[in-house]
Amino acid sequence: MASYILHLPFRRTHSVTLADAIKQYISSKYDQHPDMFTADLDAIDALRSGAIHAVEPHQSGIRKLQAYAAQLVWIGGKFPVDIGVDFSWFPALGYNTQRPVSENNIRFELANVLFNLAAMYSQLATSTNRTTADGLKLACNYFCLAAGVLSHLKISVIPDMRSSPPEDMDAMTLESLEHLMLAQAQECFWQKAVKDGLKDASISKLAAKVSDLYSDASDWGIKSDAVSSEWIHHMGAKHHHFAAAAQYRAARDCLEKRKYGEEVARLRDSLICANEALKEARYINKTVLGDLSGLKNRVTEDLKRAEKDNDMIYLQPVPPKPELKTLDRATMVSAKAPKEVSDPLSLLGDNSDLGRPLFSKLVPYSVHIAASIYADRRDRLETAEDERARRQYGTDRWNRPPSADAAPKLYAQVNEIDGYLKSAANSDQIVQGKIKDNESHIRLLSGTDHDLEQFVPSSRRVTMTAAVEREATKLRGCLNEVSRLESRRKRKIEALKAKARQDDINPELLQETARLEREYPMQNIEAVQFEDLFEKRLHKYDVDNEMVADEDQEQQAIVRRLEDANVAFVSARRGDSSTRQREQALQQLENAYFKYKEIISNLDVGRKFYNDLAKICGRFRDDCRNFAYQRRAEATQFESDLSTAMSSLHLQQASALQEQRQADQENRPYPAPVHVDQPAIPAPTPTRASMAMGPTNGMWTPEMPIRFGAAQSGEGQAAPATDARWDPSKGMKFA
Repeated sequence: MASYILHLPFRRTHSVTLADAIKQYISSKYDQHPDMFTADLDAIDALRSGAIHAVEPHQSGIRKLQAYAAQLVWIGGKFPVDIGVDFSWFPALGYNTQRPVSENNIRFELANVLFNLAAMYSQLATSTNRTTADGLKLACNYFCLAAGVLSHLKISVIPDMRSSPPEDMDAMTLESLEHLMLAQAQECFWQKAVKDGLKDASISKLAAKVSDLYSDASDWGIKSDAVSSEWIHHMGAKHHHFAAAAQYRAARDCLEKRKYGEEVARLRDSLICANEALKEARYINKTVLGDLSGLKNRVTEDLKRAEKDNDMIYLQPVPPKPELKTLDRATMVSAKAPKEVSDPLSLLGDNSDLGRPLFSKLVPYSVHIAASIYADRRDRLETAEDERARRQYGTDRWNRPPSADAAPKLYAQVNEIDGYLKSAANSDQIVQGKIKDNESHIRLLSGTDHDLEQFVPSSRRVTMTAAVEREATKLRGCLNEVSRLESRRKRKIEALKAKARQDDINPELLQETARLEREYPMQNIEAVQFEDLFEKRLHKYDVDNEMVADEDQEQQAIVRRLEDANVAFVSARRGDSSTRQREQALQQLENAYFKYKEIISNLDVGRKFYNDLAKICGRFRDDCRNFAYQRRAEATQFESDLSTAMSSLHLQQASALQEQRQADQENRPYPAPVHVDQPAIPAPTPTRASMAMGPTNGMWTPEMPIRFGAAQSGEGQAAPATDARWDPSKGMKFA
């Protein structure tokens, strides 16, 4: 670590051509030609190139990353996530940063781009001049933006990725990094407060919140597999450092308010926190170590002065730490994602910094899905269409076999797949039931240590019944007897060892040797000749042997009493409800853990089953579509032939009917006119000029005028008209 402030490293990637995959997908799935989107295809590749090369802390890199991320969100609504490109990214954190992770997933690409955006904000924060007030404000803002991007990544992007995230982007890691960014943002605010000379009480509140945020970051980092131990030690040291700083500032505030006893207590706690932080000395930066050492020296000096003053002058009681009021917190930072990340679609436009939305003229992918659904439903209408045609043309004419007879294998496969789905549905219900029954305990296991401590009754705060307390007292008394026996025995052993060290037999051995030489000058002296001397000397330890025997009897008696007391205590504990509740809680958590492992195994089996079933259903769908197309073409041709034949038959029937009607009209007699009393209709006035010539042989010729009147009275003469009116009762005659 080159600085006492940490920043996120960038994730690296290989260059890939996203345009080729999009072009191929448009060609295969859409009716529009990909050449219509040449400019958009070039633009998406240019945006990716600019984003993956933005690996230096500069303002221009922010816009490049935001623009590419916005377009990824936009095209996510038009293309599936598995569009056909393997995006390879190297992890930024962890112990295996040299092996890339590859996924065919647009959301995976988006997650990596947003991670790099958070890294860009964090590196801009560390590169600012934090010795000035403006620099601290800017750094604080950058850290808050980095935390906001990480929060958006954790909440909105990773859950929709449809695959397991990399190690350095799992929930634990992102939580740790988010709290780390917020802690460093709060630390910038604390630095500015110190520079501005705010009151000790205010600075104490700011430092206490910094300590909390570093503590949360460290706790989440311990649960992560990607956060390095170096970072965890750094965050732990920072937690204790700012806890010490908060108590030191609170002690100075107590001194100002003449709370001398509380001042001493807080200085002592500050010194303890500083010493805890210094335990990480081998892992932390020299700058941090120097700050810690300086703080410890100030606290030590002030503590000596405060204790001396209080002992000699003020004489105020020093409260123990549990009785100290918890320091107030002043939270001045929060995770804030820029709108370009939280709502990028609203900012896309022709005049926007993020650029115009690419592929806007392409039919959305959701419409394509809707069209596919319609096509599937349309294919299911084949049987209904066949029945309709059978009713229309009759079973004699529409004599092609039904679908079930024409494709028995397809219908058998339908029943087979339906059986698979029903069996899978039953299995899914079983797994869902397991999840529902154990969801609360599984969530508890994945939660914080505080939640677990609240669920499991503490063994330290057990409320003992009278029987348990009585048996515990007896057991404690027996243990005290064992301790006293052990202490007494140690003293006796030490005394016996001292006695043995002082027991020097050499003078008596020399005297005995001289005696033997005088009495038996011609014999060699052997060790066996000293046995009488040894027995005489060892009699002095008879008292000690008796003491050991007494100790043994006493020990056996104490052990029997201890065993009896322990049996009674265990029996009383079995009847204690608090113990049973704790055991039940632990048993529930253990059962939930095994159920969790069982559910994970079931889900893996189910995932493999559905992946295999999806392939089977895909092939079956294609076979059904081909069959439906063939049946539809066959029905169209068959219906066309029947329509032609029916049309010819209708024409023949119509012609015969018309001839029959004409014959009937020719053979039917003309009916006599019926006389009706009505006014006479005026005769029409002839328009042809009158001719003098008369009819020839009683025949009318076109040159002759038309005359209405009675029958001729003589040859060539017509009866005169009566009042120039036609009488209907006399009929109409042509002369």
